[in-house]
Order: sequence, then C-alpha cells, then structure tokens
Amino acid sequence: MASNSSEAGTSGPRFSIQTPDGDTAERSVCDTCGFIDYVNPKIVVGSVISHDTKIVMCKRAIEPRMGYWTIPAGYLEVNETTEEGARREALEEACADISIKALLAVYNIARISQVQLIYTAQLNTPSIAPGPESLEVEFVEWCDIPWKDLAFPSVHWALNHYQDAEKHAIFAPFSNPDNATGNEFPVR
Repeated sequence: MASNSSEAGTSGPRFSIQTPDGDTAERSVCDTCGFIDYVNPKIVVGSVISHDTKIVMCKRAIEPRMGYWTIPAGYLEVNETTEEGARREALEEACADISIKALLAVYNIARISQVQLIYTAQLNTPSIAPGPESLEVEFVEWCDIPWKDLAFPSVHWALNHYQDAEKHAIFAPFSNPDNATGNEFPVR
C-alpha cells in the first residue's frame, strides 16, 4: 500500500492510497475516519444547435483550445439535469435560447475521464451573441464548418452524427466512432 499522506504535524485529515474492503481499485482514504474520496468521471453536456440550414458554432475564449471552434458545451453542474445543463451552456456560450430535440450521442473520453452527452437542439429565437467563454459565435452552413480548426475530436463526431441523424425521423443515440478514443482528431 503506497502512502500519499499529508505532512506529519499539519492540521486536517490525512489520506493514504489503499484498496477499501470490498472494492477492486485503489482510492484515497482518510486515515482517521475511513472516508473514501471517490474520484468519478466528469459529465459534459452540449448541443448541436440548428437554425434553418445553419449550425451555431462558438470560437473558444478559454483554454483548453482557445481560438478554436466548438459547439456550445461544458460541465454539468450539481443538481442540474443534462437537458438543463445543455440549455445553460448554450445560453452562457452563445446567448442562445434553445429547445432540446433529442439525445444525439453519448461519447466516452476515458483519458480525461469524461462522459459527454450531446443533444440536438433548435433556437427559440434567431438571436446569438458571444458569451464570456466565446470570442465569436456564428451561424455556419455545413460547407463552411472550419473542420481543421475544431477544438476537440468529439466536436467532429457530433457534427457528423448530427448530419447522419438529420436523415432519419427516429435514431438511436450515437457513440464514439469505431476505435476512436478522443486522443486524435479525425482525418477530414
């Protein structure tokens, strides 16, 4: 059992890395009270927002990947449903008032412990503007999507899955493309 305990003589709890009884993985456990500090994946929510034949795209004003294009998305907040989170992210990043249509995809990015739930959505009013996390926000035609300047592999996946889903009245949510882990950008 490797120790990751805090310095002796400091106040506060002391934690060490151990495998709790009945568990199969090492966890950070309080040496005093036995509290187990579970570290779980982060949930990301977002949406591919359509208006007429265009898609809402945001140029990131924050790291990671500042200056690159994305769809409105971000971390789910505590006590928030995934649909509420996707609507909030659209409002924060694109000043967009949206209605969720359907769950488009569930992506797994294991290397950064993320699960991403991406929805299809439509604008309630045709008005968008950059929020505090966006340098620019634009309505983009499919042929004008800046594929080489997209922020993350999952943005590529979501846009392509959106195009596939638009061909069907009913579709099952998509997942990572075959053998895609999110470590590399798709070749386009």
